[in-house]
This record gives sequence, structure tokens and C-alpha cells, in this order.
Amino acid sequence: MGKVESNQPSEMHPLFPSGEWEGFYTYVMGPDADKHRMQCMLTFKNGTVAGGGSDDIGSFTWKGSYDTEQLLCTMTKQYRTHSVFYQGQVDENGIWGTWKVQRSNGGFHIWPKANAQHEAMQAEEVLEEVEVKEQEVPVVVPEKKELGSSLF
Repeated sequence: MGKVESNQPSEMHPLFPSGEWEGFYTYVMGPDADKHRMQCMLTFKNGTVAGGGSDDIGSFTWKGSYDTEQLLCTMTKQYRTHSVFYQGQVDENGIWGTWKVQRSNGGFHIWPKANAQHEAMQAEEVLEEVEVKEQEVPVVVPEKKELGSSLF
């Protein structure tokens, strides 16, 4: 597992930022699957991830581990009544993968909320930079040719 010095407050790897995360889980795989939203706080430190959050089932806690070299994350989502095992890959878009509980499984994708806010702010800045400016466009009128003159 990727480790950080114990005096570090949290993980320094840019793909494992501690803080607010958001995303969804699905009961089936594929782009047409219903997305069940979730919000959570995650802390990444010394190869261990912990936190808590809520979704449409209820509130939960997270416990797990991550690897900054293999870019993997495994977590257990603990509700008051049951646990769900999550296993995912990590990239610049967040953590995505599969979950399992008893005989059910599905997919998930979570990402740092700050990234989503940052991307939205960047998009707004680009829109502000693109201004429609009115300017006069010169019109060029071709010279009249005499009738009967050759074009070649």
C-alpha cells in the first residue's frame, strides 16, 4: 500500500484528496442504470480511508484501504443494519467499481466534490471569456464585367 509519513495530516497523492465526495451507486451495470446519489466525507491517510455519509438507504460510515501505486481502493460501507463491500479503481475521475452485499451487487462511482465545483467554475470562466463582439464586416462588391467578355 502507498504510505505517507505519519506526521502528514492526510494523503498527499492528488487522486486521494480528503474532504467531501459525492457520487452514486447502481443496482445494475450500464449507462441506463438508475443512479442512487450519495454524499460523504472521506479521509485518506497512511493507506487507510475512513469517513461517513448518507444516501437513499440512510447514514453510513466508511472504513477501508487504498493503494497509491496500484490505484486501488477497497472500503466497507457500514449502515446501522448491514455492511456493503466496495472495491474500485482510482483515476482522475474518482473511484469507480463494484459493490457487494449478501447476494446483491452493482456498480458505483464517487468523486471529490471539490473537483466537480472546480470544473464548474472553470466552465463558467471559459464562458465569460467567450464574448460575442459586434464588429463591422467589410462587404466586397466584385467589379462588373462587360457583357460578352470571357471569364477564361
